[in-house]
Amino acid sequence: MKTPTPFESGLHGLCPRCGAKTLFAGIANFAPACRACGLSYASFNVGDGPAAFLTLGVGALVTVLAITLELSVQPPFWVHLLLWVPVTAVAVLGTLRLAKGMLLALEYRNAAREGRLVEDVEEGTQP
Repeated sequence: MKTPTPFESGLHGLCPRCGAKTLFAGIANFAPACRACGLSYASFNVGDGPAAFLTLGVGALVTVLAITLELSVQPPFWVHLLLWVPVTAVAVLGTLRLAKGMLLALEYRNAAREGRLVEDVEEGTQP
């Protein structure tokens, strides 16, 4: 199988190396390693980046929609609560798996690793 794109990896849960559907062990939890090729997913540091990015993006979109609804229809406050809290939660959780899978695949494709300082061999100083 061809190497999947980062979008395909996130959308379908495909291993970024071999394309097997082994990336996730749960809804948004990574498996420890690919069962087909042995790639360790634990060596990648996805962290909270996708959740923070999605929360900010979805939050901005929901805020614009809530203000638009308020200015055009002026519903009672409870309508906003019943509408926007679930919409925000579903939007963030629904796209979290895609975002985490894409970020892991991008880290694999670009050989991203933890940053470290490298001594300058000629001068013996750190950059």
